[in-house]
Amino acid sequence: MITLKDLAEKLNVSVSTVSKALHDNPEISADTIKRVKEVAKLYNYQPNKIAQSLKANQTKTFGVIIPSLLNRFFAKVLFGIEKEAREKGYNIITCMSNEKLDKEKECIQLLSNGSVDGFIIAVSEETQKTKDYSHFKATQLAKIPIVMFDRVIDEFNCDKVIIDDFEEAKKLTLKLLKQGKKNIAFISTINDLNVGNLRREGYENAMKENINLLFIDTNKDIQQQIKTFLVNNKHVDAIIAADNISGTIVISVANHLGYKIPKELSIIGFADEQISNLSVPKLSYLNQNAQQMGKRAIHLMINRLKDKTITKEFITEKIITTFAKQESF
Repeated sequence: MITLKDLAEKLNVSVSTVSKALHDNPEISADTIKRVKEVAKLYNYQPNKIAQSLKANQTKTFGVIIPSLLNRFFAKVLFGIEKEAREKGYNIITCMSNEKLDKEKECIQLLSNGSVDGFIIAVSEETQKTKDYSHFKATQLAKIPIVMFDRVIDEFNCDKVIIDDFEEAKKLTLKLLKQGKKNIAFISTINDLNVGNLRREGYENAMKENINLLFIDTNKDIQQQIKTFLVNNKHVDAIIAADNISGTIVISVANHLGYKIPKELSIIGFADEQISNLSVPKLSYLNQNAQQMGKRAIHLMINRLKDKTITKEFITEKIITTFAKQESF
């Protein structure tokens, strides 16, 4: 790999001149800048990022840890993170915890050796269940900043990006009640997660009574569990699906059972346009604006790095959601 010193020797100028020319320093003439860049391109010169990082004490890279890439919501957040990071001159290294505490710890340990300036994390299911936050505390003690998104830990102080899950579920429930629905059910595959609990609490707060809950075991047949629930609860006239897939499954099962949607059964999910289009009729949904969540996570991280030496209060930023009224409401 050709170095700055090699370029300087070929051009018969100083290393400092080459470096300044490559960065368009006004101290260097336009002709010299042009000549240096042409030779650098000819020899395929690439800056030594490790050396730059050591010099600046900054890698310009963030570690992003998500529970799963198969979950469309996290994939969209990751897209927003990567896009915004690139535009701001940063890189990302992505790891998946696969919902496992040990894997999450492994990812943090792997990247805490100076590879990244900070971590952007959606906490794994197992971490939330066990309440083992030792790896996050150790990371913070090492003065590596953390930004959590969507799945956050209330007891852990760091910057966070969320939607107001409690209020959004409450609003959806009130929307159905206003429509004249009286027996609204709440269906969830994420009842072990903070977001699932907050959505359930929002639903319960709006309902007050006539509460109908189905916590789906994802290790068993989801369709069969929903079918059994609907058969045993014929009074249910509306459903809120707390996660991004069960809403479309509810529509499929309800169609099979002969329900007229939305006349006999209204259904709303936490999803996005692409997922909603997988069902007939199309699912009405709350759009969590995942890409915006990723973008704001990058902004919080960059701002935290700028004020790294200053005592600064942690920020919890709430993303504005949008409701898409489609064919199931």
